[in-house]
Amino acid sequence: MANVRAANEFFYQTHEANPLITYWHILTKRKWAVFTTFLILTTLTTIATLRATPIYESVGRVAIFRENSDSLGLRESSSYGMGDTDDYDYTVALETQVNVLKSDQLALKVARAMKLDRNPKFNPAAATNDANAPASNPDADAQLIGVIKGGMRVQVLPRTRVVEIRYESPDPKMAAQVVNTVIETFKEENFRAKYDATLQTSEWLNKQLSELQLKVETSQEALVRYQRENNVLGIDDKQNITTSKLDELNRQLTQAETDRIQKESALRMAETGNPEFYSARDQYSLFEKLRNQLAELKSQAAQLNTQFGPSYPKVVALNNQIAQVESDLSNEQQKLLGRVRGEYNQAVQRERMLRSALEGQKQEANKLNERAIQYQALKREAEGSRELYDSLLRRSKEAAVVASLRSGNIRTVDSARVPQVPSKPNVPRNIALGMFLGLMAGVGLAVVLDILDNTVRTPEEAQQLTSLPSLGLVPLMGESSEVRPAAGKRLPAKTGTGRANTSLGLVAYGRPKSEVSEAYRALRTSVLLSAFGRAPKVILLTSPLPQEGKSTTSVNLGIVLAQKGGKVLIVDADLRRPNIHRTFGVGSTAGLSTVLAGSDSFEKAAIPSPILPNLTILPAGPTPPQPSEMLGSPLMRDLVERWSQEFDHVIIDSPPVLSVTDAVLLSSVADAVILVIRSGQTTKEALRRSRNLLAQVNARVLGIVMNAVDLRSPDGYYYYYGGKYYGKYYDESAKA
Repeated sequence: MANVRAANEFFYQTHEANPLITYWHILTKRKWAVFTTFLILTTLTTIATLRATPIYESVGRVAIFRENSDSLGLRESSSYGMGDTDDYDYTVALETQVNVLKSDQLALKVARAMKLDRNPKFNPAAATNDANAPASNPDADAQLIGVIKGGMRVQVLPRTRVVEIRYESPDPKMAAQVVNTVIETFKEENFRAKYDATLQTSEWLNKQLSELQLKVETSQEALVRYQRENNVLGIDDKQNITTSKLDELNRQLTQAETDRIQKESALRMAETGNPEFYSARDQYSLFEKLRNQLAELKSQAAQLNTQFGPSYPKVVALNNQIAQVESDLSNEQQKLLGRVRGEYNQAVQRERMLRSALEGQKQEANKLNERAIQYQALKREAEGSRELYDSLLRRSKEAAVVASLRSGNIRTVDSARVPQVPSKPNVPRNIALGMFLGLMAGVGLAVVLDILDNTVRTPEEAQQLTSLPSLGLVPLMGESSEVRPAAGKRLPAKTGTGRANTSLGLVAYGRPKSEVSEAYRALRTSVLLSAFGRAPKVILLTSPLPQEGKSTTSVNLGIVLAQKGGKVLIVDADLRRPNIHRTFGVGSTAGLSTVLAGSDSFEKAAIPSPILPNLTILPAGPTPPQPSEMLGSPLMRDLVERWSQEFDHVIIDSPPVLSVTDAVLLSSVADAVILVIRSGQTTKEALRRSRNLLAQVNARVLGIVMNAVDLRSPDGYYYYYGGKYYGKYYDESAKA
């Protein structure tokens, strides 16, 4: 049992650590669901693709350049949004043109250009031949629009000005014709829109010109009349002279003020009598000469006065000369002072005159400005009217020229050609897509089926649900497989009530070296080692539901315990649907039911096993009317007590827990209860309820045995428990 628990724990941890292995096992387990789904979807896709009507696609391309509608100085705004405006956005303009290509109006014009409205195939009203029928009606137009737009796709090639037009149709010629007609109609409509806009502009300009001409004449007459009434002639030249004169007077006044300040400063310096000022004013004047002469005379007089005294005649003569020179110097100083004062007075007078002239010029400029305001207003109005008139006249002539020119910004890059190969259906791609979808759907179905699978398939699932240990697992062997005994072995002969020679219940005896027999011996080891001290004697085997292999497990567990040398009793306590007597090929006229009823004794009802001398069988006997009351009676408890003393092991095969209460009643007299479940058949809810029912009566549940485990299935045990090598080893051993 310890080895089984370790194996289960290792398997569970391995799958938790690598969920890809779990998914791979799910897909392998559900391989037929995956394969069937894959095959169905692939087949349906292939059939639908091969039966689909071939669709041909034709492609045409046009280049839409920026429209220079102002090349002749005329800005226009066409109805298609390609006008040249200050906020021109080429991306927006290109998207506008794409939407024009997708418009209902263009589609209807294309249909009529191709005369589809006269074709009964596209317009049923054309087949009526009714002269009173309208040329077109909304229903027919809508149908024609649907024919053109239904198969057309328009897209802008990235990072280019090329628009690609595609059309799909079962008729390759029609596909190419539609694309070419769309391109030509689009170019024609674009030109027509610009032409109409130009004509409208020209008509509007002609109307405006007549009004502007009258306005120009009126404004010119008002300007001339104002000039004549106010004597304003050549106002621009006079205004320029007046302004220049005003600026010149202002400049001269500034210079006069500066000169007057300088002269005033010189006058004040002269009035101080500073000789240096007069000398500096004119170093070559008489004043400077007199100063020099006076200095020289004083020097000579000082020398003679020192030598000869003041009475010396020459000293007296020099003093007289000095007095005369000083008198002349004083006179010269007064002359210079008068000259400076005269210059100052002249500067003051000049400043006054310039200031007076400036004020007079300012008054003249103000008067001129007052007359010029109205004059300039009248002149601007006259000039504006003249300019607007000239501009509109020029544009009117240009509009006439533009209207006569046939040019556009749309150029055909590639015309559509008749396709030779259908574009749809793409058989390889559709089949590959169908295979991919089939594979994905199959994988999804496998995962969903695994999620919806509520059965218990692995021992660790049973452990998680019940918290009970796994005592072992029994590999699956086909119910129709014949159990051929090994050399030296002989199965019981067939009886009227059984088929012992082909029963799987004796596999532990008939094929002792097979993997199934080894599994039962492993179960025997788990049972014997399940308790310390003494192994359980009375062992009750039950299952949640019928057909889960509890009877087969009971028989083979009894056989392997007997093979070990112990004295074993197998009791068929399933009084409702007994089966053990058929497995051993013995009669069931007497058995447990007759013993409990008091009709027979145990010694009379018990049958020695025909295959092992230390194995005794107690069949169920005839079916009693109230099996539960008999199995729960004190007599049954006494019998179990007696059997535990006479035999080493007592194996009791009881009915399913959820079907009747017999197993719950018998669990109270058993030393251990083994719950047998079938892999892939026992549901999780059934196992959980069985555990709860046994726990309510304090049954000593030893553990769980999982029966009919397919070691070669992808559930994981084939890979862990030896799988191919495990089975091959025991098969070869069994043959030996």
